[in-house]
Amino acid sequence: MVTWKEETVNVAGTDLALIRGGTGKPLLVLHDELGYTGWMKWNEALAQDRELIIPLQPGFGKTPKLDWSWRHRDIANFYQNVIREMDLGKVDVLGFSAGGYIAAEMAASNPEQLSSLTLVGPMGIKPDEGEIFDIFACTIKTCLRQTVFNKEAKEYSEIYGGDMSAEQFELFEDARAESARLGWEPYMFNPSLPELLRSAKNAKLPTLLIRGSEDAVVPQDCIRKYHDALPQADIITIKGTGHRPEIEDSAEFVAAVKHFLA
Repeated sequence: MVTWKEETVNVAGTDLALIRGGTGKPLLVLHDELGYTGWMKWNEALAQDRELIIPLQPGFGKTPKLDWSWRHRDIANFYQNVIREMDLGKVDVLGFSAGGYIAAEMAASNPEQLSSLTLVGPMGIKPDEGEIFDIFACTIKTCLRQTVFNKEAKEYSEIYGGDMSAEQFELFEDARAESARLGWEPYMFNPSLPELLRSAKNAKLPTLLIRGSEDAVVPQDCIRKYHDALPQADIITIKGTGHRPEIEDSAEFVAAVKHFLA
């Protein structure tokens, strides 16, 4: 088993809570709009030969909200300062959903700071066909069910099964409140992002786009538009999974990420 720990570091002007585990070249992992789900099988597998650094985004859980931040681009700038101040060097970034949106903003701003970019079901670009699912227009339980297609996945029941405790409910709602503050209008996308990604395109930043074939949160057209902006990107579709392929088919997900990072 990989040893991991939670710690708090004073960096980029705040006390940032983060999870660290594994050894090797750092892999910066940016969680989605509902927060970090805990150390899962995919974390364990990737940490066999990488050091996973998983910040708890400001306003989520133990990391205080940044009052100056108003857009996902602001959080991207914050993480860029975290990379510099923690002296992580040129780093691989893995982002999920809204975390993928933030990672894409980082790549648009300073692609030379990144070794590679992996986006899993990324928000951030408005699709021409379909819509990004409105996570604010339903109860949290409905929202969670919408993210998963393969509800037989063991870790789905471990994370979301059974009755939700008051503490879990409050954490989810705090996460949704912060996500709404950052992404309410326009809803979870930046109209400028496709053009801003030209810098990452010109830098030929190695990029991997991953999507579950049955993703009911981020439409297929979002992936198409990301690929239009980053034509050097590889695309992996994981069959029989929804918006959380990392827990719905962790073996296929880990294989894809490891092959790309290698």
